[in-house]
Amino acid sequence: MSDHTDSINAAMKCLDDFMAAFNARDVVAFEATFNFPSVRLASNTLTIIEPGHHKPSMFDNSLGEGWHHSAWDRREVIHAGREKVHFDTRFTRYRADGSVIGHYDSIYVVTNENGHWGIKARSSFAP
Repeated sequence: MSDHTDSINAAMKCLDDFMAAFNARDVVAFEATFNFPSVRLASNTLTIIEPGHHKPSMFDNSLGEGWHHSAWDRREVIHAGREKVHFDTRFTRYRADGSVIGHYDSIYVVTNENGHWGIKARSSFAP
């Protein structure tokens, strides 16, 4: 099996940037972490995400009462290739006081398209 360390590192950085932009509530930076179209499967609903899909209102109470930030608990590589990495992840949503809203397992697929590493698909148990 080939060494895909560079791909894994680039895909991991994409996930770091994704979480940082999400926590900063920076929609422009958040969208920059995707390769469009992107797919999200959550709450038994498949959503095809195109540029402009994300709005500041997504940070309202749909993330849980009092949501302040989220953090990765686990990001384990399932498969890696030159242009794509699959991750088994778990993240936690927190309130400002550090109390936990919930823990959510997810699968993320991060791809390299035209030199840009971005999230192409994710399937989450988060609402």
